[in-house]
Amino acid sequence: MGALRPRGTGVAQDVGRVVVGERAEGVLGRSYRALSVGIVSVVLLIAFEAMAVGTAMPVAARELDGVSAYGFVFSAYFTTSLFGMVLSGQWSDLRGPLGPLTTGIAAFAAGLLLSGTAGAMWLFIVGRAVQGLGGGLVIVALYVVVGRAYPERLRPSIMAGFAASWIIPSVVGPLAAGAVTEQLGWRWVFVGIPVLVVLPLGLALPQIRRRASGPVGGPAPGPGAPADIPAGTPVDIQAGAPSVSSPSTASPSTDGASSGAHPAASPPSPASAPAPGAASAPAGVSAPSSASASPSPSPSFDRRRIRLALGISVGAGLLQYAAQDLRWLSVVPAAVGVALLVPAVLGLLPRGTYRAVRGLPSVVLLRGVAAGSFIAAESFVPLMLVTQRGLSPTLAGFSLAAGGGAWALGSWVQARARVEPYRERLMTTGMVVVAAAIVTVPSVLIETVPVWTVAVAWAFGCFGMGLVISSTSVLLLKLSAPEEAGTNSAALQISDGLSNALLLAAGGAAFAALGGGAAGHTATTASGSGSHPAAFIAVFLPMAAVALLGAWVTTRLRER
Repeated sequence: MGALRPRGTGVAQDVGRVVVGERAEGVLGRSYRALSVGIVSVVLLIAFEAMAVGTAMPVAARELDGVSAYGFVFSAYFTTSLFGMVLSGQWSDLRGPLGPLTTGIAAFAAGLLLSGTAGAMWLFIVGRAVQGLGGGLVIVALYVVVGRAYPERLRPSIMAGFAASWIIPSVVGPLAAGAVTEQLGWRWVFVGIPVLVVLPLGLALPQIRRRASGPVGGPAPGPGAPADIPAGTPVDIQAGAPSVSSPSTASPSTDGASSGAHPAASPPSPASAPAPGAASAPAGVSAPSSASASPSPSPSFDRRRIRLALGISVGAGLLQYAAQDLRWLSVVPAAVGVALLVPAVLGLLPRGTYRAVRGLPSVVLLRGVAAGSFIAAESFVPLMLVTQRGLSPTLAGFSLAAGGGAWALGSWVQARARVEPYRERLMTTGMVVVAAAIVTVPSVLIETVPVWTVAVAWAFGCFGMGLVISSTSVLLLKLSAPEEAGTNSAALQISDGLSNALLLAAGGAAFAALGGGAAGHTATTASGSGSHPAAFIAVFLPMAAVALLGAWVTTRLRER
């Protein structure tokens, strides 16, 4: 067969076939099918946990005599996830996403088991913290996998797949969790979920090992890459395959410039040297520079960033503790928390994030504003329906069931190629819809307002979130060089997790201050007499205002 190839052009022809083939494939094409199914299965596990645990939480908090600390149960998860995100970002950039993903899944399952066997509220919260550490490791590793294994044109589609994986859990999760809670007890909701770990481990990890493991520029080939392409061949991020050019014309990818990304974010061509003993690069393939051929010290973790990550987690935890115990003595942990949190946030997020500087900083800020306002509000919806309107845990959880499909629909809309020029406008619309949904939900505190109003409003809110959250992920990967994907993905998730933790803590403090903790002991009738509707209003209205702030941030995403 070699005699049929013109001398010196064999690799170029092989690469040409790979590029053409992969350009024609979707996320379920032959080259990507196994990987796509595997990583979506990981998200499926997280989705089942979120929907099932959210349904069982009102009963768990009441039985453990911890309704006054209800917000802390959720914020503890996000607090420890902050540290996990930073650790996972560095771990993924240095050694590939396989390690943090495996470790994260194990910690996630261990946290569920700890919470499910807890005999006191504080131990339950510890389990949630362990679970959050695992969740932080997993989510950043998944974003790195997407950035490495998929070309830019397919990333919106795989993000839509992530959103679609919430559809089945959103319908089955609340019903199953409600039935288990009522028939067997809430503990089985927690101890039963780790069984699902088998699915992502069996599907995702082998494919990630083959296609996205190792450090950036390492020898692991991308999906469908021919075996005869040596290490160090420049990679075209746009096409998802090695690029072939003459040594005199080789240049970095221009994807960042063509898409309006920050020039610094344009992915440079890797210049890694072939491994010792490897054959020299064939004609037509850019040869590595002599500088890169010399051995370099192996990279190590940035200890400063790890310390900052620890500071952000401890600081957020102290602020949450102070918010749940509103006394004068709480000023001390609050002050220490602020002292740890502020410099850590400034050191871990892109410069200008909290000034909404155009471009990447505003993308990171928007993720936090959108996720924080929505999650903080959603966490109190089942509790409000159980304590104020007398719904069973099954029906209260089922009121959120349509949200999974609506979220997936929003994510599907943003993934259409024809709407790409209008992405920022779609995100503005999404945040306005989210704000409207949040402000509508507490209307069911009025007895004459039908309970199904919550289901309808939350479906619209989830549609808006589908437009926004998937789009922030797409924009972040577009603005990130391959070797920065882990760090920037960690920053995006830190903004997400930090906002969740702080807004949940603020909402929980307002809820407790207005007597919300008493609801857990008096919510036995359909009228919810003796509970405190104002405590729920103090949670939902401020979150709606935060969501409206996010609508303004969407106008800052594109650099002029």
